[in-house]
Amino acid sequence: MKKILLVTLLFINFVALGQKYTFVFLHKRTDAPSMPKEQLDKLMEGHMANINRLAKEGKLVSAGPFEGGGGIFILNTQSVDEAKQWLSTDPGVQANRWNIEMLPYTSRVSKPCKAPEPYEMVSYSFIRFDAVVSKFTASNYPQIIEKHNAFIKKLVDTGNVVTEGIFGDHDGGILIMRGELQKEVIEADPGLQEGLLEITYKTLWIAKGSFCEK
Repeated sequence: MKKILLVTLLFINFVALGQKYTFVFLHKRTDAPSMPKEQLDKLMEGHMANINRLAKEGKLVSAGPFEGGGGIFILNTQSVDEAKQWLSTDPGVQANRWNIEMLPYTSRVSKPCKAPEPYEMVSYSFIRFDAVVSKFTASNYPQIIEKHNAFIKKLVDTGNVVTEGIFGDHDGGILIMRGELQKEVIEADPGLQEGLLEITYKTLWIAKGSFCEK
């Protein structure tokens, strides 16, 4: 199957209120070379210090690890090239500890915010949507996306959605929810039911207020 680009105009009802960022996935490397604990601890100390510096400079808006490894950054720039420059100062990135994926990101529900100090770490359900095309969805994916958007709006109305957004002109997006995740609810999404979207579930740890939530 071939990945498709989801045309931004399909999301116009959301995007009118959105704000643009660069979304960074730090994917866990299963093939990362081992290193002594002291060296790894020093590397991660430098990683956290760099996170704090970027946050104070207003470059990093939100960040958090996934349970089991890896994590996310949301950077306050629309330029992927600029985002690469900002991340180049991270010792963990310099040491190639993660596979880095950067995507233009538009928030559609609850923009990223600087979390208030002292930080209170909370866990949320993180859902990533990826779009694929097949002979069954190629001709009607705009209609399927419209149904997907209507489904997301209903989820937002429940009050359990922390934030939601899309990857610019790239395929897919993310949904972050509070509370115990009921996969059967998410998998009722017409985009999944009709074979256009695939999903990945993770648990995200992040400072409370990172998406202006209370």
